Amino acid sequence: MNTLSFLILLSSLISIVLAGADYYKILGVNKNANEKEIRNAYRQLSKKYHPDKNPGDESAQQKFMEISNAYDILMDSEKRNIYDRFGEEGLQGGAGSQQQQQQQHNPFNSFFGQQFNQGPPRGQDVQTDINFSLSDFYNGKDYEFQVNLIDICDNCKGTGSSDGIKHECSECHGKGRVLHTRNLGHGMMQRMEVQCSKCHGSGKEIKHKCKICKGQGAYNQEKTFNFHLPSGAPKNYVELFQGKGPSQPGIIPGDLRVYMKEDPNENFGFRRIGNNLYRTEVISLKEAMFGNWKRDIQFFDIYDPKITLSRKENESIQNGDVEIIKEKGMPIMNSNDEFGDLFIEYVVIMPLGSKTLIKDWHDEL
Repeated sequence: MNTLSFLILLSSLISIVLAGADYYKILGVNKNANEKEIRNAYRQLSKKYHPDKNPGDESAQQKFMEISNAYDILMDSEKRNIYDRFGEEGLQGGAGSQQQQQQQHNPFNSFFGQQFNQGPPRGQDVQTDINFSLSDFYNGKDYEFQVNLIDICDNCKGTGSSDGIKHECSECHGKGRVLHTRNLGHGMMQRMEVQCSKCHGSGKEIKHKCKICKGQGAYNQEKTFNFHLPSGAPKNYVELFQGKGPSQPGIIPGDLRVYMKEDPNENFGFRRIGNNLYRTEVISLKEAMFGNWKRDIQFFDIYDPKITLSRKENESIQNGDVEIIKEKGMPIMNSNDEFGDLFIEYVVIMPLGSKTLIKDWHDEL
């Protein structure tokens, strides 16, 4: 055997070991794509193939699952590094194991019965945002919400089969992979082991598809969750539902993360920075100069729902003065009844702009 023939044979053998799902091709990006390019490609494809937009289309559902899995791998730097080095088989065998490194240096091991420790891949994490008023953050709140997630079909228990039976794939005979032969020219052929296109590598095929999930074993469902927003929780507080993300047969479910966002339109005129509250209070020139006023401000505390601001007669205020009311800020989460402070900044309205207003200003003086 000459050197050229040996190199071609070696290339063929390596291809057999490392061939698998091409996640870059699935997302339509090159191998040097950055996270932004991968994210943009995923968003476009997921919108196109989302089950909600393709009801009853089995190929679209399968494509959506492939896109989601590819995105999960390529957006995880550790998984992507393993995939780039070892291919799809490396991901199934566990990150960076000594056995994988040996396999990389010796691609012939698979032909002599040495296999990776197979392990199911992990599903994609998802997040959802929920808006709460500043009053909710102050007092705490029990909350129930719904979110659409791909989940195991209860009707077929994830088998995809109406009778619960999966038969041996007639294309790959249960192996999940088939040999593909390519003509290299000059009388030489390349044989490459690739994933079976009929069973998508499972080695099984379904003869009687479940009518609910259309044979996929999972479908998009509305799921209900409950959680408690703690009193004094910070902005963008996260509630983690571990293992409650999208779930598919043969895949470990990812996580669901719920981000609590503060609604700026429901704050009674208060602003929060850390554990402190801030408010701008507008007063007239007469009130600033001569005092003798009192006003009640709506507040978040359900047990003490108002704050009283006042000045005695001849007690003056200058524009920009700040009054600090101790322990009237936000509750400090997980503390023993501790609170931040409330800062009131006074803004004095000067009665200028017309002869009438100027006359009123002189009258006040």
